[in-house]
Amino acid sequence: MAKEIERKFLVDISKWEKRGTAFNVIQGYLLVHPKRVVRVRIIDQKAYLTIKGNLDGIVRDEFEYEIPEADARELLKMCEDFLVEKTRYILYYFGKKWEIDCFHGENEGLVVAEVELNAPDEEIELPAWVTSEVSEETKYYNFYLSRHPYSQWQ
Repeated sequence: MAKEIERKFLVDISKWEKRGTAFNVIQGYLLVHPKRVVRVRIIDQKAYLTIKGNLDGIVRDEFEYEIPEADARELLKMCEDFLVEKTRYILYYFGKKWEIDCFHGENEGLVVAEVELNAPDEEIELPAWVTSEVSEETKYYNFYLSRHPYSQWQ
């Protein structure tokens, strides 16, 4: 069984410059349930179907499968609510892979950094451009942003 252990942080864009490898991402949710989500995602020209569930703090089950891009485009049409669009930057800091998501469309203005860990209690060095941790704040999860876009927050 695949496990994802991930921490999320808000990014101070005055301290972070867009660098690293960049990818265009569009994703939608076929199912959003309190215990699981099913996502379809296109990253540049590669597409994936992902099932996530059994969230326990910052740990959850994750199963991801590459699918044909044409299938993903059709599945995106079946998604409810808003599609999540973003540019993802990949960079490494103190040996850890960081993914910085700059959201577009209905979520324009939101920038979130994620780092995957090997264990929930793993110590990491935080870059100067991260601000508050939002790992367990549901409103920063992409599935939530697909239903309650950042542009509509008070």
